[in-house]
Amino acid sequence: MKIQIISRLSGAVLFEHEAERNTVALTLVAAVKARVNLTGARLLGAKLDGARLDGAKLVGANLVGANLYGARLVGAKLDGASLVGAKLDGANLYGASLDGAKLDGASLVGANLDGANLYGASLVGANLTDALLVGAKLDGASLVGANLDGEILNKAPISLLNLHWPVLITSQYMRIGCQRHTHKEWGAFTNREIKSMAPGAISFWRKWKAPLLALCDINHEVLVATDPASKQSEEAES
Repeated sequence: MKIQIISRLSGAVLFEHEAERNTVALTLVAAVKARVNLTGARLLGAKLDGARLDGAKLVGANLVGANLYGARLVGAKLDGASLVGAKLDGANLYGASLDGAKLDGASLVGANLDGANLYGASLVGANLTDALLVGAKLDGASLVGANLDGEILNKAPISLLNLHWPVLITSQYMRIGCQRHTHKEWGAFTNREIKSMAPGAISFWRKWKAPLLALCDINHEVLVATDPASKQSEEAES
């Protein structure tokens, strides 16, 4: 059976593959192995679960509603691609480029986004439960309403990549390496508790505690200023 990958803009055939038991996934994998440029490919609703697509060139591709469960997209180029409502649970997007990509309502449960470029990407309402975002580049990204481990985000987290451990700060939590705790918990930890977290943790914390907690305060203030319910909670506690 012959399957073609078509350009969503021109309708031109970008790649075709023929096999006895062919699928869209097998055709796409063959295209990636052949290093075909699939910019603007029309893959609406494609079933690509488990596909090995490392280094795929899918800039501006239409992957709306596609099933990429468990797929490998290490180093893939997905800049400007539309992945609205796509299923990316368990997908490996390590080092992938998603500059300006649309992932609104996408499911990224357990996805690996370490080192991924999400500059200017839209993840409004996306499910990021257990997703690895530490190390991702999130400048200009929109994550309003996204679910990150039970926290509904109101803005993009602060991501710091050049320290000994990557740091991710949301309006309520801060993750340093594999340690995720609320802002208040981080501020209250004793030196002994910090030391027990990892070798070298105490020296790291002594050096970076003040600036990191200051960033937590800034992000928390943004939440209080924009969320009336949170402001009322703060006033009740005081």
